[in-house]
Amino acid sequence: MFQNVPAKMKRLVSKSWEESRLLWQVAFPAILTEVFQFSIGFVTTAFVGHLGEVELAAVTVVENILEGFAFGVLFGMGSALDTLCGQAVGAGQLDMLGVYTQQSWLVCGAAAAALAPAYALVSPILRSLLRQPRDVSAAAGPYARWALPRLLAHAANYPLLKFFQTQSEVWPVAAISGASLAAHAALTYAAVRRLGLGLRGAAMSGNISHWLIVVAQFVYMARAGRFQDSWKGFSIRAFRNLGAFVKLSLASAVMICLEVWYYAALLILVGLLKNAKLQLDIMSVCINYEFWTMMVALGFSTAISVRVSNELGANRPKVAQFSVVVAASTSAFVGATFMAVFLVWRTSLPKFFSDSEEVIHGASRLGYLLAVTVFLSSIWPLLSGVAVGSGAQVLVAFVNVGSYYLVGIPLGVLFGFKLKLGTLGIWMGMLTGTSLQIAILLFIIVRMKWERQSMLAIERITEWGAKNNDRELMASVHTNDQMGLASSE
Repeated sequence: MFQNVPAKMKRLVSKSWEESRLLWQVAFPAILTEVFQFSIGFVTTAFVGHLGEVELAAVTVVENILEGFAFGVLFGMGSALDTLCGQAVGAGQLDMLGVYTQQSWLVCGAAAAALAPAYALVSPILRSLLRQPRDVSAAAGPYARWALPRLLAHAANYPLLKFFQTQSEVWPVAAISGASLAAHAALTYAAVRRLGLGLRGAAMSGNISHWLIVVAQFVYMARAGRFQDSWKGFSIRAFRNLGAFVKLSLASAVMICLEVWYYAALLILVGLLKNAKLQLDIMSVCINYEFWTMMVALGFSTAISVRVSNELGANRPKVAQFSVVVAASTSAFVGATFMAVFLVWRTSLPKFFSDSEEVIHGASRLGYLLAVTVFLSSIWPLLSGVAVGSGAQVLVAFVNVGSYYLVGIPLGVLFGFKLKLGTLGIWMGMLTGTSLQIAILLFIIVRMKWERQSMLAIERITEWGAKNNDRELMASVHTNDQMGLASSE
């Protein structure tokens, strides 16, 4: 009975090792890309934090509320490409990738134009609508207006990112992002420290850095000669089936927005506390560290989204399911490592952002909860990546509404205001909502019918891009199905 156990274990270890190798091929450069691009805001906040408490709070509000709002919309809409491009790559329909990317530019560009007035009117929005401190709102207004050009850069950048990532062409993007971060650090130092331009200099440095990323990526795509099958120049085909693309983009945007806006809502609640300026600074330190570690999780999210969408598009559902198990185990291990780091250095890390003893002490008090949050934030992005890769964005959106907005935020209000726990109570509410979301998503993924998800992927590819060569596509699907069955025996 047990004589085949060693052989089976060897096959399992071999499959796990190969899947881990495939995962890290995408995840590691994707992690670098996410960390480098997020660190542009991280570096800005670090420089501005030493100008004063008002400046730190103002940049925190803009970067996490306004930019977070825009990020949710634009990155969410761009995430439709994770589903479409990833599944098209798996099915061998590379010619559709450039068309999908152009459609995403149209949709994201329109969304960016619609968001622009919010940047111009941020001071009255923060003061009158969101009840934020007057001096913070006054300082945030000019910074947001100076930062407006980066909004269009985001609209161009996110579709480009997905174009490269779904083809596992991630190292050049990581290199471009790293070079832009280095340029940003130098520009911000010169503008803020040497030239004394304050918030205006910080905002303009960020604009330049974000546009450097976009221009370099586009030049690489158009000139490198490596994308002859997937990028054939601008095409009128981008205007076909645009309504269906908008529908999927909106579903992706809703899912991402509900996750990102959750943190913006928590900052708004913190701004309503007594001594709000100090509380915002404390929360700024903690959220910046949480978001920085979350970028690592987003790298795994990108990798598993690519793996799942590619395998479903190639009609290999069992391989997609196994990929999820390996990725979840790896991400949980990385999250546990981060948690240990934050527990050990919880009193030292806040000093990077502020010289204020009150801010450092307050952020240190949140260190234990921050450590647990960092662990959980290494898991939920990966689960969202599985949903995006399989095209289940709408279902996850409903989960996010229930977990975050019907549980997390009401508990944050209860703990923070009614029980007078302040920032600590609001963070406890956030943590509860996140824990519930993870539990529900795990249940859904465990019960997911992977064969059905694979057939839905094939139907989507056929409907969107393969009407002229259905026979070839279905022949490819049949072949891949037989290979998948053979490999699972």
